[in-house]
Amino acid sequence: MEIDLKQLRELMRSLKQFDVSELEIEKDGERIYLRRGADTVVAPSAVIAAPAAPVSSLPPALPVAAAPGASAAAAASASSDPNVVAITSPFVGTFYRSPSPDAAPFVDVGTEIRPGQVLCIVEAMKLMNEIESEISGTIVEVLGDNGKPVEYGDALFKVRKSG
Repeated sequence: MEIDLKQLRELMRSLKQFDVSELEIEKDGERIYLRRGADTVVAPSAVIAAPAAPVSSLPPALPVAAAPGASAAAAASASSDPNVVAITSPFVGTFYRSPSPDAAPFVDVGTEIRPGQVLCIVEAMKLMNEIESEISGTIVEVLGDNGKPVEYGDALFKVRKSG
């Protein structure tokens, strides 16, 4: 089974995004098995293109460092104001501030936001995914560059929480 590193990263991110603890894909007698627990994922090199075998014969799970963007997001959310938080990308893709090139941005600095409000679009695998706010507050900084790639965990906006 051929799988490139980008596809593997996307599978690993999807495990977390959709709160799935295990994923197994088998094709032509080869299998990929991913398992996650408390911030750990089975090391991909241990199971990629391994012959089909019972789960019990797989190597033990190895901890893997957090996604590279996660530490950047944590640093971005660290602020002298504890009410300022970062809204991060839930997956790898391309960041868009507006629904079309000639449309106004969904939000800008100073925009009051509420839960469920669309903040931007992240295009991933040719699908346009609207990123919605989970908090109420005010946009204090737009960190994503329109039309530029983003990684999982990259900070897209800084928001001063309200209430």
